[in-house]
Order: sequence, then C-alpha cells, then structure tokens
Amino acid sequence: MSVNSESAAPPRTGAIVAVLAMAGIVVSLMQTLVIPIIPHLPEYLNAGVDDTAWVITATLLAAAVATPTMGRLGDMFGKRRMLLISIVLMTVGSVIGAFASTVLPMIVGRTLQGLAAGVIPLGISVMRDVLPKEKLAGAVAMMSASLGVGGALGLPLAAVIAEYGSWHMLFWVSAAMGLISFVAVTMVVPESPERAGGGFDFVGAVTLSAGLVALLLGISKGASWGWTASSTILCFVIAVIAFAAWATWELRTTAPLVDLRVSARPQVLLTNIASIAFGFAMFAMSMVFPQIVQLPEQTGSGLGGSMLMAGLVMAPMGIMLLFAAPVSSYITNNFGPKITLMAGAVVVAVGYFIGAFMLHSEWQLVVIGIIIGIGTGLAYGAMPALIMGGVPASQTGAANSFNTLMRSLGTSFASAIAGVITSQMFIQLGDAEIPTADAFKTIMLIAGGAAVVAFCVTGVIPKRSAPAEVDDVVVDPAEVR
Repeated sequence: MSVNSESAAPPRTGAIVAVLAMAGIVVSLMQTLVIPIIPHLPEYLNAGVDDTAWVITATLLAAAVATPTMGRLGDMFGKRRMLLISIVLMTVGSVIGAFASTVLPMIVGRTLQGLAAGVIPLGISVMRDVLPKEKLAGAVAMMSASLGVGGALGLPLAAVIAEYGSWHMLFWVSAAMGLISFVAVTMVVPESPERAGGGFDFVGAVTLSAGLVALLLGISKGASWGWTASSTILCFVIAVIAFAAWATWELRTTAPLVDLRVSARPQVLLTNIASIAFGFAMFAMSMVFPQIVQLPEQTGSGLGGSMLMAGLVMAPMGIMLLFAAPVSSYITNNFGPKITLMAGAVVVAVGYFIGAFMLHSEWQLVVIGIIIGIGTGLAYGAMPALIMGGVPASQTGAANSFNTLMRSLGTSFASAIAGVITSQMFIQLGDAEIPTADAFKTIMLIAGGAAVVAFCVTGVIPKRSAPAEVDDVVVDPAEVR
C-alpha cells in the first residue's frame, strides 16, 4: 500500500501546490530583495563595509543551521507546523529590518529571515505525504523551481523598489508577503500524517551547526581575510573537527538529526553530491550576469546598464524554471528522475559552454539564461524525487532539508571561487579593480564543468534502490517516477 494513497488525498490538490510554491517563492524573494542595496548599506546603516557584510553573512549562516534542524523537527512534530513557524520567523525578521537604521538590528532581522530557509524542503515533504502519487512529480518540480523563480524575479522587483522608493520598503514588502503566505498555508495546506519517533538530537544539531557555520564563514570571508590567514584556516579546522564529531555521534545515537546510514544509500548519497555541483552551476550565472550588465562599457567587459536592466536580464531564467517544471514532471513520470536529472545537467552544461563566448550583449545573456533556466528547472524537480525514493516517509523532512543544504553549499563554493577568480583577473579603472572578460569566461566554463560533474555522478546512481520501509508500509522508489 502506498503512503500517497489517492483515497487519503485531500480534494484541493491544485490549491495546496500553488500555496506551497508561493511560500517557496516568498522565501527566495526575501533572500534576493536585499542584493541591489548591498553597495549602499554602509551609508544606510552608518557602518563600515566589514560590518555591513554581516547583513549577508548572517542570513547565510542562519539558513545553514535552520535547514537540517527544521527538517528533523518537521518529521517529529509536523511539517506544516514547522513551515508556519519558519514563515513567522521570516516575517518578524522582515519587520525588524524595515525599522532598522543601524547595523545590529539589521543583522538580527536578516538572521531571522535566514531561519526560514527550511520552507522549500518542508513544503516538498508535505507534498510527498498528502498528494496522490500521480501528482507528486509535477508538484515537487514546481516547489523546487520556486527557489530559483523567487531569486530571479526578486532582482528586478528589488531594483524598482530601491530606485523609486525607500529601501525600507523592501522589508515591508517581504513582511507583507510573509503574512499572506502564513494565512494561505493555514487555510489550505493540511498537516502531514507522518511522524518520526524519538527525541530531538541536540548534540547532532549543535555539532552540525558548528561545522556548517565554521565552513561557510571560512568560505564567505576567505577572500577578505585572506585564504592563508590564521582566522580562515581556524574556521576550516573547526569545521573538520565538528563534522567528524557530528558523524561519529549520528552513527551512535538512536534518533539522529540526519540518518547517515540512510544518507549513505547510493541513490541518496550520489544525489546529494550532484546537488552540490548543481548548486554551484546555478549560482555562477548570478555572479556573472549582473556584473557584466552594470560594469561600464570602457572596461571592455561591461555593458553599462542599470540595476533594473540587470534584474530584467536575470528574470527570464526564473520564468523558465516554472515552464520547465511540467517538462521535468513528464520526464520523471515516464523515464524516472535519474534521466530527468541527467537531461538537466546536459542542458545546463551546454548553456554555460556556449555562454562563455556569448557575453557581449543583453540579448545574448537572456538567451543563455533561458537555456540554463530550463536545465536547472529539470534538475531541481528531479533531485527531491530521487531523495524521497530512497528514504522512509518519516524521514523526508530531514532528507529533503539535507539535500537543500547540499545545494546551498554548492552556491557558497561558487561565490568563493568566483571571488578568487575575479580578484586575480582584473584591470585597474581609477581606484577600482574591475574583473576582465576572461574572468567571467573562466567562471562560466568552470560552472559548465560542474554541470558535467553532476551528469557523471548522476549516471552512476543505481536504477533501482531497495524499498524504503516505514513501519508496516513499503514505499517503492519507483513510485516517485
């Protein structure tokens, strides 16, 4: 008997998918809305550049801690309940940011916003538990795509608000959308019937969080601190020690935060590795395109466009993520999520390899963004399907959250590597160091290589895994096809 029995399915399937996808878009919008005002934060908050950099770093670190923690809490106490708590944290953080005029309350607000990062994996897990199986692949693809959709559409929206209104409005918009999402989820989305046994793994949560914070802090600050600086090296050493302690504890405790034995199954392990590569590939475009659009033409690598133009160039990529969702669902239903993920990797690789030589006009960037958006949409719909096909239903919250975390690590690696490349390949324009066209080309080629790695890793995922047993119920991985 399937967990996703049609007889147990709620009648408002379309509404559930729409509301959960909207919540995902709102959370990803929140992360993007602040990007256009980053250069102006020292002026707005009357603080130094090093201090205002924590406005971004705090969100990244909070998201890394919250994603696996909220997933496990969702498995234990209800995925819908933790999803609502995440939305509340985001909304409160947005209100604090809207009132902030100094750097400390802004960092507090952005930290609370980052704690909402678990919304998308929790939403996917709710879908697995309450939707009929024939609707699952399309719903998961739509929910997964919401991460990129919100990110891409948030740039032009934020640019318009920042250019024609007060920057505080960015946070009021985020708060209003959070409130709408909370009401919609409360009214439409049912609670998942699945529950995991055992208590909350505090030791696992603390050690994993310590490792993630140290790792991401080293990656995000390495360029400014220096990659051989004692502070950077100390972060990486702490990360290694914390991860080793976490893995040792998780293998010994009876109710782990992340079941490493389940995570070591080839289908789950290889999907997570491919997710890191895909996270890298997806974010690389976001590092390159806005810079190319906004840099002065006299640099030889820029197009001299506005902040709004940069957002408009990125927007088609997000739209294509939505259009790719039903295609991802069709391929998954007919050929399996492995084929979908491999197809997405091929499309993304082609987009980057062609794009490395088409960075000379806005229309070229739009075309390349559309290609990469299609490939990313295919891949992001397939990854949760592969994960859910390899874990028990009672662990989908934690498993999907961990997979989302792997994608986030990939984006962090992309940011760090892009920073290293642009710091080494630049020209001097007045007092500014401007990345060269070759720097952008190199980043694009590396991102294409990351997509090739994802393709190769996905290719060795077993066609079939052993069924995941959940008490007396058996969930066949083929059901997510």
